[in-house]
Amino acid sequence: MNVFVDTSALYAVLSRTDMNHADAADRWRAFVSDPAVRLFTSNYVVVEACALVRSRLGRPAVADLFQSLLPATTVLWVDEPLHYAAVEAMLAAGNNGPSLVDCSAFALMHSRGLSQAFAYDRHFAAYRDPPANPPAA
Repeated sequence: MNVFVDTSALYAVLSRTDMNHADAADRWRAFVSDPAVRLFTSNYVVVEACALVRSRLGRPAVADLFQSLLPATTVLWVDEPLHYAAVEAMLAAGNNGPSLVDCSAFALMHSRGLSQAFAYDRHFAAYRDPPANPPAA
């Protein structure tokens, strides 16, 4: 199983005060201990997570992010065409739509055939815990 890891999940794993911490920590342990699971994230998520973790949790948590969590993931790079596709999607979505980082994640997931995400961000709802028997198209 291939899983895209969002900033919201990385933060929840690191922050003991996050409302999703217990679930995130349990899921993280399950993912990294299962050899059938491959975790992916993006360079944009790394930048966003680093900024969020540093501002809210401090430098020691940034070290945990880079030394403990990110080594368990494969970082996929958002290239120029994906960046511009994400910008277009973000602008089209309006003020309440997903962020540029989220839109870049969706474009990257689509381009790499990733259909599941480890995320607590509402914009990832379509990618979380897909049903066992998806409806026929």
